[in-house]
Amino acid sequence: MTKLTPGKLKGLRAVADKKGVIRAAAMDQRGSLRKAIAKERGVDAKAVTQKEMEEFKTSVSKALTPYASAILLDPEFGLPAAKARSKNAGLLLAYESTGYDQTTPGRIPMLIPNWSVKKSKEAGADCIKILLYYTPFEKRDINATKHEWVKKIGDECAQNDMPFFLEFVGYDPDGGDEKGLEYAKKKPEIVAGSMREFSKDKYGVDVLKVEIPVNLKFTQGTRAFKNQGVAYTMDEAVEHYRTAEKSATKPFIYLSAGVGDDEFRESLEIAIEAGINFAGVLCGRATWKDGIPIYAKQGVKAFDAWLADRGVKNIQALNAVLATGARSWEDKFGNKTILAR
Repeated sequence: MTKLTPGKLKGLRAVADKKGVIRAAAMDQRGSLRKAIAKERGVDAKAVTQKEMEEFKTSVSKALTPYASAILLDPEFGLPAAKARSKNAGLLLAYESTGYDQTTPGRIPMLIPNWSVKKSKEAGADCIKILLYYTPFEKRDINATKHEWVKKIGDECAQNDMPFFLEFVGYDPDGGDEKGLEYAKKKPEIVAGSMREFSKDKYGVDVLKVEIPVNLKFTQGTRAFKNQGVAYTMDEAVEHYRTAEKSATKPFIYLSAGVGDDEFRESLEIAIEAGINFAGVLCGRATWKDGIPIYAKQGVKAFDAWLADRGVKNIQALNAVLATGARSWEDKFGNKTILAR
């Protein structure tokens, strides 16, 4: 039986809808967003100002949170957007610094300087989110460092009675192409192994934010299949979904990992058809990334108009898929979640 403290229970319910499904928008991109805007303008990333980053995030928050149960933002550029969100939407705040330590091997994560779980709580956050680049196939000492890092954050969240969402993104420690066929063949084991590891109680994680365990571009029989090699048949892909699900004892939600909105929706449809017990999504770029060129070249008013049309349609289409099979985060515990005394 899973026991949750009052603060954790309150926070998790704040970011889910009335059915317990987490339909969260993600807008915590920082370095990647800055680079994307700069690329469209043909300028250096440093030319994209703090004000523009805040403006972009605020536009996304205003447009999409009326259709979301929550939004994920960052303290560096996202606090104005947090204030602009719809009253129905909960707030998750990122705690990790953008990117990772470039001076050491293994993609070692870093926290936002001069920030804390307590400060996030004071800023109005309902939950904390951490991004970790992780693979079970990394060197043992590197993963030991990451395990300890996650555990410390779990302890800090426990001390502040704050729910802890852990997002892990796989990679090839040998430097291979994570978008290629060979990595696609390894991906199911990387995702399942990561889910198994961070379901352990010692980390204090409440919700796992996970990748789709297969790459649909290399899945024969999908709409997203590119005919550039086969990593798995559809039947094999479904089994990979089920293996990953069995690896987790915590509720989990899917992340879009930068794929297009059509591909992400198809990946969720497969999960639902396979009977996967997942608790929703935390979806970012799939919903709004096609608006970046419009913002970069035409300005915020044009971007607002795009969001009101295409952006809203994207999130509504995503919600329609979730309505056919995503389950309450409490279902992972068999409806036996109780308050810890």
